[in-house]
Amino acid sequence: MKHWQLLLIAASLASLAACSSKPVGGDEYQRTRYQQKHDSIPNRLPAQHELQEPAPQIVPKSRGGNKDYVVFGKAYQVLPSADDYVKVGMASWYGKKFHGHKTSNGEIYDMYGFSAAHKTLPIPTYARVTNLANNKSVIVRINDRGPFHHNRIIDLSYSAAFKLDMLNQGTAKVKVEAITASNIAQFTSNADSEEMLASRPTPLAPVEKEQTVSMLNKYIHVLVTREKALAENTAKGLKFLLQVPVNLTEKDALYRVQLGPIGDNSDVDSLLANLHQQGYPEAYPTAVLK
Repeated sequence: MKHWQLLLIAASLASLAACSSKPVGGDEYQRTRYQQKHDSIPNRLPAQHELQEPAPQIVPKSRGGNKDYVVFGKAYQVLPSADDYVKVGMASWYGKKFHGHKTSNGEIYDMYGFSAAHKTLPIPTYARVTNLANNKSVIVRINDRGPFHHNRIIDLSYSAAFKLDMLNQGTAKVKVEAITASNIAQFTSNADSEEMLASRPTPLAPVEKEQTVSMLNKYIHVLVTREKALAENTAKGLKFLLQVPVNLTEKDALYRVQLGPIGDNSDVDSLLANLHQQGYPEAYPTAVLK
């Protein structure tokens, strides 16, 4: 049996109890919202292009997901700011049950993206999560609420958990560091690292660091949905409105709309501002086309 098959079998046994439960109400609500009653492991490992972490950004709070709330009788207060947030605790991850369903701010959960759920950090917040057992780190974008287990502080997407090498155990002790305006420089200084450059399909000629970062942030993720018609209409409308390349792709029953490739970061910033004004406040830059 191949190594990756053994990994999937071991991970499924270790992590089914570790994947978080969401604030979905009673059993009847679970049956109507999700196809599965319990979470399960995906049937494949992340592909190479699905292991590209997002570039940290400082973005406004989303319209949804930032109000105080109550789950299972416990009240949670959303932090007014992510400044100075650093915490050590247990991380878990969530998979197929929630894939393709809405997160707390209305986005669609993609288990092969780099996202996370947190109880109280503002949405969206970018954060670095470090597995303290092996010192591996990932950048994630928090767009959901959870995990609602008393001893866990963050719930990671499948790809993020895979890159942290925590699938076999299902949970891991981690350090979570929120990325804010005051510290973002320390998290972006390695944007042209060998790992990121190696993920590109063609080699880069030697360039200045500032130019390399600009070249890496050459796409903008706009939308992911299970509705084909919505994705098609969005892609057509943006192509007409913005006069830029628009990519519509489908994978794992999810349709994605992304802009790009885009020339440089000044164009990215301009397009992001335009998209936010056009009703896409959750649009964000990404280094790869998914």
